[in-house]
Amino acid sequence: MAINDDATLVVGSGNYLTAPVGTTMPADLLTPVSPWQNVGHTSLEDIFGITSEGGEATTIGSLQNKSLRTKYSARTETMTFTLQQWDTAALRLYFGANAPILPDGSVGVPTDPEPTQSAFMAVFVDGENHFAFYAPRAEIYRADDMSISDTESLAGLPIGVKPMAYGSNVWTYAITPLGGTLATGATAGSPGDFTPDGAVTPADLAALSSVLATPTTAWTTGQHVVLADSTKAYWNGSAWVAGQVA
Repeated sequence: MAINDDATLVVGSGNYLTAPVGTTMPADLLTPVSPWQNVGHTSLEDIFGITSEGGEATTIGSLQNKSLRTKYSARTETMTFTLQQWDTAALRLYFGANAPILPDGSVGVPTDPEPTQSAFMAVFVDGENHFAFYAPRAEIYRADDMSISDTESLAGLPIGVKPMAYGSNVWTYAITPLGGTLATGATAGSPGDFTPDGAVTPADLAALSSVLATPTTAWTTGQHVVLADSTKAYWNGSAWVAGQVA
């Protein structure tokens, strides 16, 4: 791995956004448009974290080799941040999507809370750099107990975001790499290449919308490109299509 100074990160600002389940990552992370919605003010100190459960290793052996293979149990990950906005939408993220709005406008705390189901994105900015976590489907609910401990700082609601499998995806969330160049072109092959050299591989089929195909005529048998989610796509002469040319 080469040293890349442009791939380092010091967070200067950021935003956390939700959208209906399955909403794709916006082309411009710095100015996401509807249906993406900002969740509001968040903590300057407890910016973001990822905790996990599971992932225990089990060594499997044979009579001839007692350490033949290692098997890992499923791992569940939770992204965490602290929401510092106490409006109705924020309270329902913390207390449950089914929290009722009472006649006087207050938010009731449900006896059997349900997490909010949505797409989720966290975008962090470092000068000219920006960096994002994206989950097409996630469950959002309280991550920890809430306390108001002093009169000097903003009170917060600890929020947990659990990325979930969506559709046929073999991944639960994606992370945009730093220090790379977005692909602007794709050249046919088996598999083909993205251009310019060193460009970041598009995340999925939707991310190919701004990528120009070479040649612009329909690709031929076996030709395709491999995307970051390990799926394949090819150019049919007018649009990008999942799979490879039969």
